[in-house]
Amino acid sequence: MPTSNYVSGTLTAAQVTAISGALATIRTNLPFLRNLDPEDRRGLPKMGPRTQPFVTQVFLAAKANPTTLPATFDLPGYEADLALWQALGPIATQMTQLAELFDDTMLALGSDLYSESLDAYTYLKAGNGASGLDELRSAMGKRFMRRSAKPTETPAPATA
Repeated sequence: MPTSNYVSGTLTAAQVTAISGALATIRTNLPFLRNLDPEDRRGLPKMGPRTQPFVTQVFLAAKANPTTLPATFDLPGYEADLALWQALGPIATQMTQLAELFDDTMLALGSDLYSESLDAYTYLKAGNGASGLDELRSAMGKRFMRRSAKPTETPAPATA
């Protein structure tokens, strides 16, 4: 059974250290990143592609007419939030692309490993005269054992 080799590569310890350092640098340079729990995510109003023009129009109108806003409205904070959102946009695109490449690579590499393991298991199971593999074959074979369904209780006969 030939296997597909979707991913092939190596990482040195120095490369792993450099990548970890680069990721730490990214996190250090984005100290305001937030981790939201699912409930928070659901409850927040969302700004999507259709909402963005509205936000921009309202911001421009607010900036041109600051006296119409109450004194408690934080116009500089609003402007800073918009500037941050605009600065993060290109970074978000790059990170999304990198995350997708990383996820696809991990999926493909896992597929390679599983296919290779199935091939090796087939050869090991056959044995080809190798001794001392009985326990290993038994342990590896547990992956393919079907779990028996829980026995269902038969209902008691109805009494009239």
